[in-house]
Amino acid sequence: MEKNRAISSLAALAHDQRIDVFRLLVQAGPEGIPAGEIAAALKSPANTLSNNLRILTAAGLIRSAREGRSIRYFADMDGMRVLLAFLMQDCCGGRAELCQPVLDTITCNC
Repeated sequence: MEKNRAISSLAALAHDQRIDVFRLLVQAGPEGIPAGEIAAALKSPANTLSNNLRILTAAGLIRSAREGRSIRYFADMDGMRVLLAFLMQDCCGGRAELCQPVLDTITCNC
């Protein structure tokens, strides 16, 4: 991961509603959540939520799948794993194996 991509991902999460969306999608697991249900759960106007979903998608933190007229969103755990690996790559004085257990716990078939 390039530094600019990491900054983009962290910036995407550095917003009250976007971090709530990401955490909600993590909680939902591999089933994901339709956009309308996300809006209802977070009491968010559709246009505001749409913009925040777009930002999180561009940052590689969530992904979507169209289901008829609805769009279902999922946490992109691979994207989060790549971000954490970047942040921790020089962990513990170059002993990355000490941080590997943290990365190994981030698993999801999302």
